[in-house]
Amino acid sequence: MTSLQNDLFLRALLKQPVERTPLWMMRQAGRYLPEYRATRAKAGSFMQLCTNPELACEVTLQPLDRYRFDAAILFSDILTVPDAMGLGLSFAEGEGPQFARPVRSAADVARLPIPDPETELRYVMDAVRLIKTNLHGRVPLIGFSGSPWTLATYMVEGGGSKNFQKVKGLMFEQPALMHQLLDKTAQAVAAYLNAQIAAGADAVMVFDTWGGALSHADYLEFSLSYAQRVRQALNTQYDGRTIPTILFTKGGGLWLEAMADTGYDALGLDWQTDIGQARIRVGDKVALQGNMDPLTLYAPPAVIREKVGKVLQGYGQGSGHVFNLGHGILPDIDPAHVAAMVDAVHELSPHYHR
Repeated sequence: MTSLQNDLFLRALLKQPVERTPLWMMRQAGRYLPEYRATRAKAGSFMQLCTNPELACEVTLQPLDRYRFDAAILFSDILTVPDAMGLGLSFAEGEGPQFARPVRSAADVARLPIPDPETELRYVMDAVRLIKTNLHGRVPLIGFSGSPWTLATYMVEGGGSKNFQKVKGLMFEQPALMHQLLDKTAQAVAAYLNAQIAAGADAVMVFDTWGGALSHADYLEFSLSYAQRVRQALNTQYDGRTIPTILFTKGGGLWLEAMADTGYDALGLDWQTDIGQARIRVGDKVALQGNMDPLTLYAPPAVIREKVGKVLQGYGQGSGHVFNLGHGILPDIDPAHVAAMVDAVHELSPHYHR
């Protein structure tokens, strides 16, 4: 395994001393970059881009050629797992993801297989291996998956949803069946992430995009417990490497203490959570990742710099912070504004690590 030239990201996740705050950005390989749009056009469709390891590698590396990020993140989609479970994923232009065969009954759940990551999801593993080779140890590679609850929401709804009527209806009316679905999904997610680790991922992240749509009790029962089950199944000591783990629940600021008890090394924070208060609440249990409002990047560079400074100041002195946005970058952001954010983190953060 190639030794890393820059391991700041991994050290910060493990709360080890660093010289400055590392950063990466959710959706850093994406539509805001003209070079990404060119590659996407070459691929022909989003799914063809995701399923072509060479092109997925190309777009994963593009932001690293522009910006001084401290990690690469695998270019893929969270819905590759349910697609591999036979649900028939497609992306309609302007409408988002859709499943041809949503999960609505006990028979539907019973039919779901646990995909073999090196068979049905081989294109993802090939992309991880190819990216790892082409990084040449520049920075760590982040692997990821959607959380069991978030994947289940898409699987039951048949696509995106504003009110989650179908999945919550199933949860309320047939909780035992919902647990069966989440159990299968958790097994699939754990196998998928472990395969990414075996293929070379240096850290893994679980995106619980829709956990925040649940009530307190339902979040703990139907979302967090299954994210914890995934964590317990992960091979975090692999081939002589320690693999840090990150859990991100959008809208999860209510549950930070419970999230910190699940065994993940770091928690991602959305922009609605005060990072200083979050640090007080979780103590030394976990590192924190985040959490500038993505819309800040519409502001002039001087304002972006000021807001970066406030996030760094909010976390305060010492390691255990990975700078990031509180959610993904939006497609029409000026790439020069991303450069302003990156430069500000590089220039302002060493003060907090003396």
